Amino acid sequence: MSVINIKGSDDTPTVVLDKENNIFKISGRSLPEDVVAFYTPILDWLTEYASDPLDKTVFDFQLEYFNTASSKLLLDVLLKLEDINSDGHDVLVRWHYPDDDEDMLDAGAEYAEIVDVPFEQVPYTID
Repeated sequence: MSVINIKGSDDTPTVVLDKENNIFKISGRSLPEDVVAFYTPILDWLTEYASDPLDKTVFDFQLEYFNTASSKLLLDVLLKLEDINSDGHDVLVRWHYPDDDEDMLDAGAEYAEIVDVPFEQVPYTID
């Protein structure tokens, strides 16, 4: 299975989807000009991954900011993870948020209520 490794920019997140090395991460800022075009390959990759996932999938979100358009596509990513989880595979979402960013903490809590996937809120300090 191919690896997705997208280097982030001011408007797009860094994305690493690497089954062989057990790395699943979206981090940075997500406000791409064409959010659907940006996230479609990620969703397609997850669909393929779902047909033969690892025994345990830990997906890390470490977003500093995301716009409204991105929020829907992030939910689509989480729904793909929910599908993997509901098929009997072990999935954990780790939602990393700056320890002084209540909005990002709340966003993680809201996603955790929407999808049926184990969720872990992980605060971190920005230097």
